[in-house]
This record gives sequence, structure tokens and C-alpha cells, in this order.
Amino acid sequence: MSTADRRPLVLRDLAWLRRLAAHLAQRGVSPNLISVWGVLCALAAGGAWALTSGGVIDRALWLVGAVLVAMRICANTLDGLVAVEHGKASPEGLLYNEAPDRISDSLLLIGAGYAHGSVPELGYLAACIALFVAYVRILGRVAGAASDYSGPMDKGGRMITLIAAALYLAFAPLSWQPAWGPGDRWGLPALALALIVLGGVLTAARRLRRAARRLREAG
Repeated sequence: MSTADRRPLVLRDLAWLRRLAAHLAQRGVSPNLISVWGVLCALAAGGAWALTSGGVIDRALWLVGAVLVAMRICANTLDGLVAVEHGKASPEGLLYNEAPDRISDSLLLIGAGYAHGSVPELGYLAACIALFVAYVRILGRVAGAASDYSGPMDKGGRMITLIAAALYLAFAPLSWQPAWGPGDRWGLPALALALIVLGGVLTAARRLRRAARRLREAG
């Protein structure tokens, strides 16, 4: 992947993350291994959320999940820094750049769907929408338009939504946590997934429209 085709990331400019990337590169850690580490973080986070059941340890599980999602985001940044800026890219690097992201998104969203106060179907639907949003970006690039990482519900938007909901559930009083849906059985996790679904549909439509416009202008 060329530097012009990379996802714009604010984290890439953080000094401590750049130092960590340099340290990992010097130690011979491959960007592909970092990508796999991001998947493991997502698996653990989704599993932690799926274990919530309305019990006393729920707050800890939500907090642990939020921290693991943040670690997944850092891994997504580090693999690119190590690959591109430290010359550790490999021929199969693009596969490791894309496939782990899709797996991680699915693990997190489906895990959130099985959380207490959520709806499994919403988790699966959000995962499908996330895959489609990524597909539209790749489709546009293959058709000749530049990669479009726009939101509002791009990967960063999905992760911020999940982290914000998890931190709220970890620290907010029970009386401040919303209840809605049939019999008030749904809570903030279901609301977060519904926002991700709706935002994802809007994002896919926006990317398709922008890609079509760019292709018409190029033609």
C-alpha cells in the first residue's frame, strides 16, 4: 500500500507510539505479527463483553473490553508505522493489513451483540455493515478512484462508539443507564450497535456516491 493510500490517523503522529514502533522494528517484530496481535485484542474484548450478564463483574468486563479495543487501535497504527516508516513491509502485507481488520471488527461487534442489554442480531448486522463499508472502499479503489476512508461511521467511528459505550457502562450509575425496546430489555450496548448500523449505511452510501463522482470526473 502506498503512503498516499493510507488511512489518515491522528495516532500516527503521537511521539510515544512512534517510539514504540521504532523499538518494535529494532527488535525485529514484523508488522504482520502486530496485525495478528490486534485480532487477539479484539477477540478478548468481544469475549469480555459477551460474558456480561447483569452481575457484579460487568463493570470490570466493560472496562477491560474498552482497554483491549484501545490496544487493538494502537496495533492497527503500529503495524503501518513498522511496515512503511521502518521498511518492514512484506509482499503479503496488504493481506495482513485488510483481513485482520475485518476479523477484528466482526469479533467486537458480534461480541457486543451478545452483551447484557444488547441484541445478538444487531451485532451480526453491524458486523455485516462494517464489512460492506470496507468493501465499498476497496471497490472504489479497484474501479480507479482513490481509497475513501470517510465516515461518519468508518472504522474509527465504530471503535470510538464502542469504547464510549463501554466506558459509560463501566463507570456510570445504574440509574443513568438507558433502557429501551420491548420490555425495556435493551440497553446502551444495543443503542451503540444501532448507531453503528445506521451510521454504516450512511457511510457506505456516501462512499459510493463520492467514488461515482470521482470516476465520472476522471472519465
